[in-house]
Amino acid sequence: MAASTEVLGVPMQIVVLLTALTVLPAVLISLTPLLRLTVVLHFLRQALGAQSTPSNQVLLGLALFLTILVIQPVVRESYDTGWAPYEAGRLSGQQAWTEGTKPLKKFLLRFTRESDLALMVEVTRSPQPRSPADLELQVIAPAYILSELRTGFQIGAVLFLPFLIIDLVVASVTLSVGMVQLPPVMVSAPFKILLFVLVDGWNLVVGSLLRSLI
Repeated sequence: MAASTEVLGVPMQIVVLLTALTVLPAVLISLTPLLRLTVVLHFLRQALGAQSTPSNQVLLGLALFLTILVIQPVVRESYDTGWAPYEAGRLSGQQAWTEGTKPLKKFLLRFTRESDLALMVEVTRSPQPRSPADLELQVIAPAYILSELRTGFQIGAVLFLPFLIIDLVVASVTLSVGMVQLPPVMVSAPFKILLFVLVDGWNLVVGSLLRSLI
């Protein structure tokens, strides 16, 4: 049976849309795979020793397009279950929000640790849920951010290891031959970049990230 509440008028819809646009950047950065992708890509650039190449704009653009690729099915499902019925007058605003956020909550919970969820439940003093799906989005969102930061730092640490070994080897060689005045990082940087290119590093890193998100 159709909902008895009326659809918001055009002026009110514009106000709601403009309000949503103000928080959209924060939502896009924090509640999508963009968070993990940007953290890992910046760690990778630091591990390579290339402080400004690729630039921040290039890394952010790559992460953004990869995020769109991953999150597109979730956005489409949220639109079909929430916004579209609301526009047609079949759901009230509260019902549309509840139904529209279900796909997003399901996606976020896939990558959220139970310990982080338990922390947010404790901090917000929310009632203990029967399952994680019963939690509100405002509880799941910060738990997801904590989990993604942890995952991003773990992947970044693993990426650092092979390049750190190259730095140690080059530093040992330069010291043993008496090249004290030459910074080891200047010698190791070409070797790290060459190794990364030879193993097709961008394909490996991006492919592994996408497979962990899809």
